[in-house]
Amino acid sequence: MTMRVLITGVAGFIGAALARVLLDRGDTVLGIDNLNDYYDPRLKRDRLAMLTSDGFVFAQVDFSDRNALDAAMAGQHFDSIVHLGAQAGVRYSIDNPRAYVQSNLVGHLELLELARTRKVTMVYASSSSVYGGNTELPFRVEDRVDRPVSLYAATKKADELMSETYAHLYRIPLTGLRFFTVYGPWGRPDMAMWIFTEKILRGLPIAVFNNGEMRRDFTYIDDIVAGVVACIDTPPQDDYCVKPGGSVAPHRIFNVGNHRSEDLMRMISLIEGACDKKAVIDFQPMQDGDVPETFADIAAIGGDLGYAPTTSIDVGIPAFTAWFRDYLKV
Repeated sequence: MTMRVLITGVAGFIGAALARVLLDRGDTVLGIDNLNDYYDPRLKRDRLAMLTSDGFVFAQVDFSDRNALDAAMAGQHFDSIVHLGAQAGVRYSIDNPRAYVQSNLVGHLELLELARTRKVTMVYASSSSVYGGNTELPFRVEDRVDRPVSLYAATKKADELMSETYAHLYRIPLTGLRFFTVYGPWGRPDMAMWIFTEKILRGLPIAVFNNGEMRRDFTYIDDIVAGVVACIDTPPQDDYCVKPGGSVAPHRIFNVGNHRSEDLMRMISLIEGACDKKAVIDFQPMQDGDVPETFADIAAIGGDLGYAPTTSIDVGIPAFTAWFRDYLKV
């Protein structure tokens, strides 16, 4: 049975990749994005240019603007919402807090209202950043997440709380996904893997924080999309049973990660190998808003939906660097 899915942030890294997969399997997609300049909008437009299917419709709209969103949705039908649009970035939130409140709080409320009035299910993007300074690893969806170390993380936790309220009051099936360090072709220029690859290729020094004592659960884009699709296809039941994350409403929280915490220096080594060039490393202390390690416990989504990531960084990083060199001609 085919679906029509509304994707916010469709010109973004995950949004465009998800749209391609849904279109390839025969679904139709209504995509919205405001194409802001947080990073070069040309990359966003290039992602959109790949979505050439007759089943794809795009509207440039700011979903946090209620009137603009209502106008864009007038007369449009969809069976499910995947809300991926947000103001991204941990460090950017330190200097630009209002952008996060508008996009991640006001915007999330508008999408919850849209799901409520249209009576459709919604999958939405949370973040591994909600775990803040937690030291018990791997991070489990049952862990306390009320000590964020960045405003970005605080907005994502607030989104989860708002979603719990809507699921409780209006019985809307909602799924929040805590993504762990997504990477791969068509990735974001503000992410470390892009920055490191570009600087290594150009012979420029790379800033490595916490003197290299960092670990991340790097998750390849194809594995992320597989998790999102599984959640679209299997919404939570309104059965008053306890869901992952603790809710008895039709609201669940999943980690979507690779279930492997990799050493940052190993990631750099793999980029060096793929680029056939050594990095010039500038070791620096930990920066504000950052955490030393992330590691996803994916037992909940694995047990409920059969999610099982398949791409290691040994495969994923060379795939990213090959795409990067071709896309930027470096």
